[in-house]
Amino acid sequence: MNDTVFPLEASAAEAQAAIRDEFAFFGDWSERYQYLIDLGRKLPPFPDELKTEDNRLLGCQSMVWIVPSGDATRMDFAATSDSAIVSGLIFLALRVYAGRSAQEIVATEPDYIAAIGLAKHLSPTRSNGLAALLAEIRAAAQRALA
Repeated sequence: MNDTVFPLEASAAEAQAAIRDEFAFFGDWSERYQYLIDLGRKLPPFPDELKTEDNRLLGCQSMVWIVPSGDATRMDFAATSDSAIVSGLIFLALRVYAGRSAQEIVATEPDYIAAIGLAKHLSPTRSNGLAALLAEIRAAAQRALA
């Protein structure tokens, strides 16, 4: 599963800055939601055979599957959702964290969420799901470091 498009930027910090800059272009949240949907369509294909209960992320209202791979030097994540907006949230998380070292993942707080206003504009269930996704990414990095 190395057909990842990530990382797009050289560091997690650069990825977060790029996300902030991109979202600053949009005047309102209907445009930002549409952009999230468009980003979700850019996720690499996720094999149906990986859509198992073992790979399902609990804590999301939508169906979300995530499969970490790699080691402490470079971690990758294949992930998908049955929800268009959640797929966009996955894309943003992978843009920041996929293709990075486990140490960089653990050391990087997801500041982009507050910076682009996601925290205020997501429903409670989507916020919980995003928190679960980020926790799973960080947990995979912690396991790689152990």
